[in-house]
Amino acid sequence: MSTDSAIANKDIQRKIIHIDMDCFYAAVEMRENPNLKGKPLAVGGRPNTRGVVAACNYEAREFGVHSAMPMSRAFQKCPQLITAPVRMDLYKSVSKVIHTIFQEFTDIIEPLSLDEAYLDVSDSTHCNGSATLIAQQIRQRIFESQNITASAGVAPNKFLAKVASDWNKPNGQKVITPDEVADFVKELPVKAISGVGKVTAKRMTELGLKTCGDLEALGQEGLHKHFGSFGERLYKYSKGIDHRPVETDWIRKSLSVEDTFSEDLPNLESCLLKIDTIYEELLVRLAKAKQKQRLIAKSLVLKLRFNDFETTTIQMAGTAPDKAAYKRLCTEAWQRGQRPVRLIGLGLQFNPPDMPEQLSLIEDFE
Repeated sequence: MSTDSAIANKDIQRKIIHIDMDCFYAAVEMRENPNLKGKPLAVGGRPNTRGVVAACNYEAREFGVHSAMPMSRAFQKCPQLITAPVRMDLYKSVSKVIHTIFQEFTDIIEPLSLDEAYLDVSDSTHCNGSATLIAQQIRQRIFESQNITASAGVAPNKFLAKVASDWNKPNGQKVITPDEVADFVKELPVKAISGVGKVTAKRMTELGLKTCGDLEALGQEGLHKHFGSFGERLYKYSKGIDHRPVETDWIRKSLSVEDTFSEDLPNLESCLLKIDTIYEELLVRLAKAKQKQRLIAKSLVLKLRFNDFETTTIQMAGTAPDKAAYKRLCTEAWQRGQRPVRLIGLGLQFNPPDMPEQLSLIEDFE
């Protein structure tokens, strides 16, 4: 048996389900108001306040509307778009019920967000141990109790399960058995790989890499040459290999607060003034997070988005929030664009909880 085959066989014993709710926020709003069904709907801020789309239904997506799009642009694409404000408490209550349903089938659950989770059902005795039937039952229970739909992916590992859950959306399910992995990944488009963003996708296009089969053909050394440390993961994914376990103990790695302004901040001085209020909100969120988990900061992060939507991020090492430090970062980040700003974000990145606090070493990057 080859080394790659031996590695892949480690994942064959696993039965992983990825559950992904279908346009969750919008689905809940349509459930609450049936008159919205069949009409293009976006949940988010108002266009006259520079709101963005938090979620939208499939009718809106047919017009090119998508999440994170400015609501004003969404209306340009779909003038008949209906909007609804974000009701986070409602979505959290629905999510709580959904996660309770997960617990009926397994204790090994890794929540990714309110509407998405991995489940390891490798040792589950439900449905005679059939992950396919378990996923079907979970989706049915969600629909019966909440009147909204979910899609599911069933596979030997997390990478493939997540890919599969998006395969037959909405209200669908795809199963990838261990015997099907090799043929499935060979034709899998590279854009389906988590972590392949616009920059990486462009580079892959330039190199003629369209499928995971192309990545495998380039080889691990070639992928490392062009994509650095990410190349190793790309090579494993190209062979359908992913050893990551379903993590039941979620560890916060970062925390951030962002503010998008109704009017562009015209200069650096106005940006520095806004940091005062954003910083206070960051402290409030940090205090709440520390009630649930021991958090040791390793760096401070600042993000600026200019009026042309170009975004720059900068960070420096630090063990605690520091308003003066954020203002220094803001000054340096603003110099990169020197034009009006539409968004400022302040954040923290944390060390794993078992790591000691480190001495601060200043380090900037984009």
